[in-house]
Amino acid sequence: MLRLAWNAGKFVWPCVRDLPRHAAAALQSTDPDQPFAQSRLTKAILIVSAIALFVWWALSQLIWVRSPSIDAWAVRKVGGTVERHDLVMFELRHPLAGPLPITVTKYALCMPGDYLASYTMHSDRFPKHLEAAFFCNGSLIGVSKPYGHAGQRLDYFRWKNGSVPKGQAYIGSSYKDGFDSRYFGLVPISALTRMERVL
Repeated sequence: MLRLAWNAGKFVWPCVRDLPRHAAAALQSTDPDQPFAQSRLTKAILIVSAIALFVWWALSQLIWVRSPSIDAWAVRKVGGTVERHDLVMFELRHPLAGPLPITVTKYALCMPGDYLASYTMHSDRFPKHLEAAFFCNGSLIGVSKPYGHAGQRLDYFRWKNGSVPKGQAYIGSSYKDGFDSRYFGLVPISALTRMERVL
């Protein structure tokens, strides 16, 4: 998609660059014997309209991400079966997210049949509180924190070690301050939309 946009931009740029000059010439011409000036203005308007339509369409295909949790600035929906490490988008409903659901983009880190283990330990910063470390098939995928960056109390996801059930997935990222399955638990795969990084 980026290559298509780049090639289109290279083709269209000379026309766009010369638009102000052509428009000025067309608007200044009052000689009825020079109809070509008006036709150039019409052509310029059509080109600008086509470019605006293309930009509107291209931007509507992208979702801009403002989260440090994932390595992307813009993503787009690609559909298909969600697999481990895929970027996914879903609607999160949680008291800490606010009264309305929010759209979240994370990674699918532990899938049905994978062995998910959780081990609790006392927090280094807050010894009276517990943290939970989560492992998928033996690899560390997240550690909870007792408090968020704004000071709100965070409760870790209680999990009895075992296989991730059918139709569920652990969603998260390597970002230590991310809000993900460490806190709100597994997410139904049916609620996930597979995404692809664009920028």
